[in-house]
Amino acid sequence: MKTKYLLTLIAAAGLFFTACKHDNFVEPKATLSGRVVYNGEQIAVRNNAVQLELWQDGFALRAPINVNVAQDGTFSASLFDGTYKLTRKGNAPWLQQSTDTIVVQVKGQTKLDVPVTPYFTIKNANFNIANNTVTANFVVDKVVAANNNLQNVKLYLGSSILTDEVRAEFKADANVATLVLGANSTITATVPNSLRSLTHVFARIGVKSSATGEYNYSAIQKIPLN
Repeated sequence: MKTKYLLTLIAAAGLFFTACKHDNFVEPKATLSGRVVYNGEQIAVRNNAVQLELWQDGFALRAPINVNVAQDGTFSASLFDGTYKLTRKGNAPWLQQSTDTIVVQVKGQTKLDVPVTPYFTIKNANFNIANNTVTANFVVDKVVAANNNLQNVKLYLGSSILTDEVRAEFKADANVATLVLGANSTITATVPNSLRSLTHVFARIGVKSSATGEYNYSAIQKIPLN
Protein backbone atom coordinates (compact mmCIF):
# COMPACT_ATOMS: atom_id res chain seq x y z
CA MET A 1 0.00 0.00 0.00
CA LYS A 2 2.82 2.41 0.85
CA THR A 3 4.44 1.77 -2.54
CA LYS A 4 1.14 2.37 -4.36
CA TYR A 5 0.57 5.57 -2.39
CA LEU A 6 4.08 6.81 -3.18
CA LEU A 7 3.62 6.18 -6.91
CA THR A 8 0.34 8.11 -6.80
CA LEU A 9 2.07 11.10 -5.19
CA ILE A 10 4.86 11.03 -7.79
CA ALA A 11 2.33 10.93 -10.66
CA ALA A 12 0.36 13.82 -9.14
CA ALA A 13 3.54 15.85 -8.69
CA GLY A 14 4.45 15.24 -12.34
CA LEU A 15 1.07 16.51 -13.51
CA PHE A 16 1.41 19.57 -11.27
CA PHE A 17 4.81 20.57 -12.64
CA THR A 18 3.67 19.91 -16.22
CA ALA A 19 0.68 22.21 -15.67
CA CYS A 20 2.91 24.88 -14.14
CA LYS A 21 5.30 24.68 -17.06
CA HIS A 22 2.39 25.10 -19.49
CA ASP A 23 0.97 28.03 -17.53
CA ASN A 24 4.37 29.74 -17.46
CA PHE A 25 4.83 29.54 -21.24
CA VAL A 26 5.77 32.98 -22.54
CA GLU A 27 3.76 34.04 -25.57
CA PRO A 28 5.51 35.93 -28.37
CA LYS A 29 5.09 39.68 -28.01
CA ALA A 30 6.87 40.94 -31.12
CA THR A 31 5.19 41.39 -34.49
CA LEU A 32 6.60 41.26 -37.99
CA SER A 33 4.25 42.83 -40.51
CA GLY A 34 4.55 44.26 -43.97
CA ARG A 35 3.72 44.04 -47.65
CA VAL A 36 4.66 41.93 -50.64
CA VAL A 37 5.68 44.49 -53.27
CA TYR A 38 6.95 44.98 -56.78
CA ASN A 39 8.41 48.41 -57.56
CA GLY A 40 6.85 49.66 -54.34
CA GLU A 41 3.33 48.48 -55.26
CA GLN A 42 1.51 45.78 -53.29
CA ILE A 43 0.82 42.52 -55.12
CA ALA A 44 -2.73 41.33 -54.39
CA VAL A 45 -3.30 37.57 -54.13
CA ARG A 46 -5.89 34.99 -53.13
CA ASN A 47 -6.47 35.33 -49.40
CA ASN A 48 -4.28 32.98 -47.30
CA ALA A 49 -3.33 30.91 -50.37
CA VAL A 50 0.19 32.28 -50.74
CA GLN A 51 2.80 32.02 -48.00
CA LEU A 52 6.13 33.37 -46.91
CA GLU A 53 8.42 31.25 -44.78
CA LEU A 54 10.45 32.28 -41.72
CA TRP A 55 13.39 30.36 -40.24
CA GLN A 56 15.27 30.97 -37.01
CA ASP A 57 18.66 29.37 -36.37
CA GLY A 58 19.98 28.18 -33.03
CA PHE A 59 17.15 25.88 -31.93
CA ALA A 60 17.22 22.09 -31.60
CA LEU A 61 13.90 21.72 -33.41
CA ARG A 62 14.37 23.89 -36.48
CA ALA A 63 11.08 24.19 -38.34
CA PRO A 64 9.69 26.84 -40.69
CA ILE A 65 7.12 29.39 -39.61
CA ASN A 66 4.58 29.79 -42.41
CA VAL A 67 3.17 33.29 -42.83
CA ASN A 68 -0.02 33.73 -44.86
CA VAL A 69 -0.33 36.67 -47.24
CA ALA A 70 -3.70 38.44 -47.15
CA GLN A 71 -5.68 39.29 -50.29
CA ASP A 72 -4.31 42.85 -50.37
CA GLY A 73 -0.67 41.70 -50.25
CA THR A 74 -0.10 42.37 -46.54
CA PHE A 75 1.08 39.92 -43.89
CA SER A 76 1.60 39.74 -40.12
CA ALA A 77 3.17 37.24 -37.71
CA SER A 78 3.54 37.11 -33.93
CA LEU A 79 7.15 36.24 -33.06
CA PHE A 80 9.79 36.44 -30.38
CA ASP A 81 12.49 39.07 -30.71
CA GLY A 82 15.40 37.69 -32.71
CA THR A 83 16.99 37.22 -36.11
CA TYR A 84 14.97 35.43 -38.79
CA LYS A 85 15.52 34.38 -42.38
CA LEU A 86 12.60 34.95 -44.74
CA THR A 87 12.10 33.05 -47.99
CA ARG A 88 9.51 33.45 -50.75
CA LYS A 89 7.79 30.13 -51.34
CA GLY A 90 6.71 28.59 -54.63
CA ASN A 91 3.22 28.21 -56.12
CA ALA A 92 2.80 31.96 -55.96
CA PRO A 93 2.22 34.49 -58.76
CA TRP A 94 5.89 35.49 -58.54
CA LEU A 95 9.29 33.83 -58.90
CA GLN A 96 9.99 31.46 -56.03
CA GLN A 97 13.44 32.84 -55.07
CA SER A 98 13.65 30.20 -52.31
CA THR A 99 17.46 30.35 -52.23
CA ASP A 100 17.43 34.15 -51.92
CA THR A 101 16.75 34.78 -48.23
CA ILE A 102 16.04 38.07 -46.50
CA VAL A 103 17.59 38.42 -43.04
CA VAL A 104 15.35 40.44 -40.74
CA GLN A 105 15.95 41.53 -37.15
CA VAL A 106 12.64 41.42 -35.29
CA LYS A 107 12.33 43.60 -32.20
CA GLY A 108 8.97 44.79 -30.99
CA GLN A 109 6.78 46.04 -33.82
CA THR A 110 8.86 45.46 -36.96
CA LYS A 111 7.82 46.49 -40.49
CA LEU A 112 9.16 44.91 -43.67
CA ASP A 113 8.45 45.21 -47.40
CA VAL A 114 9.22 41.93 -49.19
CA PRO A 115 10.21 42.48 -52.84
CA VAL A 116 8.97 39.90 -55.35
CA THR A 117 9.11 39.52 -59.13
CA PRO A 118 5.58 38.78 -60.42
CA TYR A 119 5.16 36.98 -63.72
CA PHE A 120 2.62 39.62 -64.81
CA THR A 121 1.26 42.85 -63.36
CA ILE A 122 -2.15 44.51 -63.64
CA LYS A 123 -2.31 48.28 -63.87
CA ASN A 124 -5.00 50.98 -64.08
CA ALA A 125 -7.90 48.63 -63.29
CA ASN A 126 -11.24 50.42 -63.10
CA PHE A 127 -14.84 49.24 -63.24
CA ASN A 128 -18.08 50.86 -64.35
CA ILE A 129 -21.61 49.48 -64.11
CA ALA A 130 -24.58 50.78 -66.09
CA ASN A 131 -27.87 49.00 -66.83
CA ASN A 132 -26.55 45.81 -65.21
CA THR A 133 -23.53 45.76 -67.52
CA VAL A 134 -20.06 45.97 -66.03
CA THR A 135 -17.11 47.23 -68.03
CA ALA A 136 -13.61 46.59 -66.73
CA ASN A 137 -10.60 48.43 -68.15
CA PHE A 138 -7.04 47.40 -67.28
CA VAL A 139 -3.49 46.91 -68.55
CA VAL A 140 -1.54 43.64 -68.25
CA ASP A 141 2.26 43.81 -68.42
CA LYS A 142 4.70 40.92 -68.67
CA VAL A 143 7.58 41.02 -66.17
CA VAL A 144 9.28 37.61 -66.40
CA ALA A 145 10.30 36.76 -69.96
CA ALA A 146 11.49 33.15 -69.68
CA ASN A 147 9.18 30.13 -69.26
CA ASN A 148 6.18 32.36 -68.75
CA ASN A 149 3.07 32.54 -70.91
CA LEU A 150 -0.15 34.41 -70.25
CA GLN A 151 -2.68 31.67 -69.50
CA ASN A 152 -5.79 33.39 -68.14
CA VAL A 153 -7.16 36.87 -67.51
CA LYS A 154 -10.50 37.13 -65.72
CA LEU A 155 -13.02 39.59 -64.36
CA TYR A 156 -14.44 38.61 -60.97
CA LEU A 157 -17.62 39.87 -59.32
CA GLY A 158 -18.67 38.82 -55.85
CA SER A 159 -20.48 39.68 -52.66
CA SER A 160 -17.34 39.42 -50.52
CA ILE A 161 -14.26 41.59 -50.19
CA LEU A 162 -12.33 38.30 -50.50
CA THR A 163 -13.59 37.69 -54.05
CA ASP A 164 -11.08 35.70 -56.09
CA GLU A 165 -10.68 32.61 -58.30
CA VAL A 166 -12.08 30.31 -55.60
CA ARG A 167 -14.64 32.62 -54.03
CA ALA A 168 -16.62 34.49 -56.65
CA GLU A 169 -20.25 34.47 -57.74
CA PHE A 170 -19.28 35.47 -61.28
CA LYS A 171 -16.28 35.16 -63.60
CA ALA A 172 -15.74 36.37 -67.16
CA ASP A 173 -12.73 35.46 -69.28
CA ALA A 174 -10.80 37.84 -71.47
CA ASN A 175 -9.71 36.65 -74.90
CA VAL A 176 -6.04 36.03 -74.16
CA ALA A 177 -5.28 35.39 -77.83
CA THR A 178 -6.17 38.97 -78.74
CA LEU A 179 -5.04 40.72 -75.57
CA VAL A 180 -2.15 43.11 -76.18
CA LEU A 181 0.36 43.33 -73.36
CA GLY A 182 1.05 46.88 -72.21
CA ALA A 183 -2.10 48.24 -73.87
CA ASN A 184 -5.55 48.96 -72.45
CA SER A 185 -7.82 45.91 -72.41
CA THR A 186 -11.54 45.62 -71.71
CA ILE A 187 -13.89 42.94 -70.42
CA THR A 188 -17.64 43.57 -70.63
CA ALA A 189 -20.16 41.32 -68.90
CA THR A 190 -23.73 41.30 -67.59
CA VAL A 191 -24.17 41.28 -63.83
CA PRO A 192 -25.79 37.92 -62.94
CA ASN A 193 -29.24 37.78 -61.38
CA SER A 194 -27.76 36.33 -58.18
CA LEU A 195 -26.00 39.66 -57.49
CA ARG A 196 -28.56 42.19 -58.71
CA SER A 197 -30.43 42.39 -55.42
CA LEU A 198 -27.30 43.68 -53.66
CA THR A 199 -26.51 47.36 -53.12
CA HIS A 200 -22.93 46.77 -54.30
CA VAL A 201 -20.53 44.13 -55.58
CA PHE A 202 -16.77 43.66 -55.28
CA ALA A 203 -14.79 43.56 -58.51
CA ARG A 204 -11.23 42.75 -59.50
CA ILE A 205 -9.12 41.44 -62.38
CA GLY A 206 -7.00 38.30 -62.05
CA VAL A 207 -4.10 37.22 -64.25
CA LYS A 208 -2.42 33.81 -64.30
CA SER A 209 0.92 32.69 -65.71
CA SER A 210 1.52 29.22 -67.11
CA ALA A 211 4.38 28.96 -64.60
CA THR A 212 2.19 28.89 -61.48
CA GLY A 213 -1.13 27.69 -60.14
CA GLU A 214 -2.00 31.03 -58.51
CA TYR A 215 -3.38 34.29 -59.89
CA ASN A 216 -2.35 37.74 -58.89
CA TYR A 217 -5.06 40.38 -58.85
CA SER A 218 -5.89 44.02 -59.07
CA ALA A 219 -6.88 45.68 -55.82
CA ILE A 220 -10.46 44.84 -54.84
CA GLN A 221 -12.97 47.59 -55.63
CA LYS A 222 -16.47 48.11 -54.23
CA ILE A 223 -18.90 49.01 -57.01
CA PRO A 224 -22.43 50.38 -56.28
CA LEU A 225 -25.27 48.66 -58.13
CA ASN A 226 -28.18 50.91 -57.20
